[in-house]
Amino acid sequence: MTNPGGSSPFVFTCDHASNFLPAEFGTLGLPVGDLSRHIAWDPGALPVASRMAEALDATLVETRVSRLVIDCNRPLDAPDLVPPVSETTAIPGNTGLSDKQRGARIDLAWRPFHHTIAQIIEQRLAYGQETRLVSVHSFTPVYKGKSRPWHIGIIHDDDRRLAAPLISALQRLAGVSVGVNEPYSPADRVYFTLEKHARPRGLACAMIEIRNDEISGETGQRKWADLLTGIFSNLEPEEARGSRQRVMGKSVESAS
Repeated sequence: MTNPGGSSPFVFTCDHASNFLPAEFGTLGLPVGDLSRHIAWDPGALPVASRMAEALDATLVETRVSRLVIDCNRPLDAPDLVPPVSETTAIPGNTGLSDKQRGARIDLAWRPFHHTIAQIIEQRLAYGQETRLVSVHSFTPVYKGKSRPWHIGIIHDDDRRLAAPLISALQRLAGVSVGVNEPYSPADRVYFTLEKHARPRGLACAMIEIRNDEISGETGQRKWADLLTGIFSNLEPEEARGSRQRVMGKSVESAS
């Protein structure tokens, strides 16, 4: 977790932030090269989310283990919670798991991730701090042989309080193809983190999907993070922007 005391109304999650495999899992029977592919994580998503969180003084909760071990953006009864196949790649180390082995993976990553999100939100709400939940992901340009033309997608359900102005702002950008519930929608079972934490509490939420070739390097990561930071800053209540600017002003004074 980064910046747990963030003043921004936005709380960011990065559900597939890492491709790290603890030593006890080896490579799950995969060639080492597969561990850098999108099947193991969301490439570029964490640098974008981290830069946004820093600029907005927002809290970020990120996973630390590859989704090949356990997918933290799935409910516990999902068949792909521990994925036997990712896209078209079979994961040998995920077959034939005992209940004990499955439970150990849940305790390793899924439970701490969701406990941290819940704890942060409850603390904020207890202090009367406005909270909006945003998950940051990336997607592969080609999936199962099908090209995906969008540069960025905004995923939402029936509550469009956050998604609608975000989509509108992105659609005003020249040369940017915006997917609305593309390349996924909540019907694809990719909305779990937001359904679990935002919906029961009535919090505005949205999911961001950036095509991973757009954020494969630092230049693209900085470009999209800064672009999104500007949009999210304009979506903040005036008092939140003023509070952050005052804090940043004091920091500058103390450093001079």
